[in-house]
Amino acid sequence: MPAPLSSTSPTTDHHKVLIVGAGAAGIATAASLRARDPSLDIALIDPAEVHYYQPGWTMVGAGVFNAPSTARAMAATLPRGVHWIKARVESFDPQGQKVVLESGRAVGYEQLVVCPGLKLDWDAIEGLGETLGRNGVTSNYRYDLAPYTWQLVQNLKKGRALFTQPPMPIKCAGAPQKALYLSCDHWLRSGLLGDVRASFFNAGNVLFGVPDYVPALMSYIDKYGIDLNYQHRLTAVDGPNQRATFVRTLPDGSSETRVETFDMLHVVPPQVAPDFIRQSPLADAAGWVDVDPHTLRHRSFGNIHALGDVANTSNAKTAAAARKQAPVVANNVLQALGRLNTLAHYDGYGSCPLTVERGKIVLAEFTYGGKLAPSFPRWLLDGRKPTHLAWLLKAQVLPPLYWQAMLKGREWLARPQPMVGAKP
Repeated sequence: MPAPLSSTSPTTDHHKVLIVGAGAAGIATAASLRARDPSLDIALIDPAEVHYYQPGWTMVGAGVFNAPSTARAMAATLPRGVHWIKARVESFDPQGQKVVLESGRAVGYEQLVVCPGLKLDWDAIEGLGETLGRNGVTSNYRYDLAPYTWQLVQNLKKGRALFTQPPMPIKCAGAPQKALYLSCDHWLRSGLLGDVRASFFNAGNVLFGVPDYVPALMSYIDKYGIDLNYQHRLTAVDGPNQRATFVRTLPDGSSETRVETFDMLHVVPPQVAPDFIRQSPLADAAGWVDVDPHTLRHRSFGNIHALGDVANTSNAKTAAAARKQAPVVANNVLQALGRLNTLAHYDGYGSCPLTVERGKIVLAEFTYGGKLAPSFPRWLLDGRKPTHLAWLLKAQVLPPLYWQAMLKGREWLARPQPMVGAKP
């Protein structure tokens, strides 16, 4: 397994391919590159000791998975032959083809892949940081808090449960609803729904961005008697007094403040690009890495690619998207190095397995523009309807697919497609 290289080791001064970020996108890209060219000199920069299977945290929050099953040592996860630079990135010098680390040391590259994920901006909500993990305030967006979600759901016998969704973009746009539905399903099966009243406060104005899946989701909103509120953004939490403050956007564009009491509060924080990305020459006006949506190549720097949550593409920010993007980036990096002839094309594929109850999922799959992109024939699995087969896919197939295929460079249902008519 790869051992981290010293941040002062001369052997890490320059690499043919440098990858920033060892999340799902970074490791999958490194593995796809190695699968195509085992001789390629690749280094991956990331300070983390642990790699997490984040899509599993929704299931942890519902008592289906245990938290440790979603975590593995980073050293055991990285592809063999890939150098690991265990450090934080401070800045980018695209003209000099260098990445500067926090220590001040620079690492050069011929090709750069940027995929450090995004930043969960907990501090954007007043009072939230001081109360997370107690006073009934939780979030499945953190490894250490997802078990607390399940504890709260089990212990709540009567009262109000609030679930929030911030403005887009966020990672896994369906995750706020997944926590809502699975919690309500538990209360329904326990005969508590009614004594426990659930409310969903969505900063947006639609339940889900792809209309084809909304009817099935609305049927569960009705089934669970959920109080549904649009255009409500969580701005403050008073944990000791269990009060949540929302700003509601009115039809005329003005706003009003609304304060709600709670016994349980599941929070999804606002999400932005990491600070070192937003302050870099790689970022667009909104702070995300500015890439062509199909080649995933930077619009200004031809030897830089980006994928995963940090890219400014309009696809859903999910692990499923990264699984399709990684082979495209691997192909296009090798094309840029002159080792392949054809550019590959990313169509915007994303997937969101919406866990509407324990044992059933609405499997949303779509490409750019909300075009449906089912992986299976409709007679086998119609993603627009809740099915047990989709649940089995989420609970039993996707975790090993993640660890043993995606992170190993095995591209089942993810082989890159050539970009028709594209010129290098």
